[in-house]
Amino acid sequence: SQQIQFADDMQEFTKFPTKTGRRSLSRSISQSSTDSYSSAASYTDSSDDEVSPREKQQTNSKGSSNFCVKNIKQAEFGRREIEIAEQDMSALISLRKRAQGEKPLAGAKIVGCTHITAQTAVLIETLCALGAQCRWSACNIYSTQNEVAAALAEAGVAVFAWKGESEDDFWWCIDRCVNVDGWQANMILDDGGDLTHWVYKKYPNIFKKIRGIVEESVTGVHRLYQLSKAGKLCVPAMNVNDSVTKQKFDNLYCCRESILDGLKRTTDVMFGGKQVVVCGYGEVGKGCCAALKALGAIVYVTEIDPICALQACMDGFRVVKLSEVIRQVDVVITCTGNKNVVTREHLDRMKNSCIVCNMGHSNTEIDVTSLRTPELTWERVRSQVDHVIWPDGKRVVLLAEGRLLNLSCSTVPTFVLSITATTQALALIELYNAPEGRYKQDVYLLPKKMDEYVASLHLPSFDAHLTELTDDQAKYLGLNKNGPFKPNYY
Repeated sequence: SQQIQFADDMQEFTKFPTKTGRRSLSRSISQSSTDSYSSAASYTDSSDDEVSPREKQQTNSKGSSNFCVKNIKQAEFGRREIEIAEQDMSALISLRKRAQGEKPLAGAKIVGCTHITAQTAVLIETLCALGAQCRWSACNIYSTQNEVAAALAEAGVAVFAWKGESEDDFWWCIDRCVNVDGWQANMILDDGGDLTHWVYKKYPNIFKKIRGIVEESVTGVHRLYQLSKAGKLCVPAMNVNDSVTKQKFDNLYCCRESILDGLKRTTDVMFGGKQVVVCGYGEVGKGCCAALKALGAIVYVTEIDPICALQACMDGFRVVKLSEVIRQVDVVITCTGNKNVVTREHLDRMKNSCIVCNMGHSNTEIDVTSLRTPELTWERVRSQVDHVIWPDGKRVVLLAEGRLLNLSCSTVPTFVLSITATTQALALIELYNAPEGRYKQDVYLLPKKMDEYVASLHLPSFDAHLTELTDDQAKYLGLNKNGPFKPNYY
């Protein structure tokens, strides 16, 4: 029987304290990783940074304490952030208005584990408007916008998340969402697969009664296919990651814009003439390479797949092995979804001041654990920026401790998240309302018709007008005039 890799050792979320031996004078020591830098004008209340949210007694204005956030007093600021995000997520709002009367998610009890930002808050509140009850935790210990979590808690959503959680906090928050007296989840919305596997391992009885799982990351989908292959997936799951609207938009265009944002905010790096190696030329890698090339960087690509490697060559990038260029590059970016892509051996050979970061979901791509050794000194110089110093004085600049750069260190474009969020909402509606037997205990791709519907909802933002096939043209192509226009395998 196939062994399934769970995060038993929870190595993925290990959070070590920064060494206090040497400190950079350029920044205040008190400026810790728990500062809320998740949005450009983020509200930070540093007076109680030392007190864990788990130890605070907080209630919202309605007297409920069914949440755990950094500071409920930030709710008003968070509400403004959500309202700003709504203005660029018109498709989700139109879905909310269109389906509000019929409440397609009435009776759905959704437990979610995603990044908690203003954009996902719009999704969560849309699900609630469509009739669902939601409990939510964060899939990344650094990406939560504290003020947004407070606004959700004030609105009555049971949210358990704050920026800068420890490993123990991370799993505690997930458990608080699932393990509730008198409330049992029947749908899962996951990003990374940690919630799904926590329920599978700890609460098998709840897992068996789940009506559907929606997963949106490469890592989480891989784990679902592992479960399915081993015959242990007893609920239907929707692979949103491989839907066109996720791959071609979120993974490509979102990363094309947010890679530069994350690097600029943390390091103020100038890209012109810099040598950069991007590990992986999937949709995320393609987006990163396009942005870096446009700013004049010299970009190398590493790949295992000959098709992606050939695409990189055709786009004008040198395809190399990491070991061939590691001594000369100024920036290393991982986006493979794999583990140990950048090893201690690579890190030892890097030049002074090389910037190392990850654009994949999990923090497994860079072997950060190997850097937690006595001979290396860690210096926290900014929020989410560590200098790892070798005995000879060489420094490597590590961003977000190897976790997802864009959501840990900057924000991502609201519009492109509207596309993914609408896809997630429709996938939940589809699975929840599907007649018995339509979906078996397996992993499914989103129906192409639904992908096209999501795209069409976003066209009015550009004042774009579709051409309609004539009957004769439709017959010639063998298509329905109203779609789907692409085959399922596209």
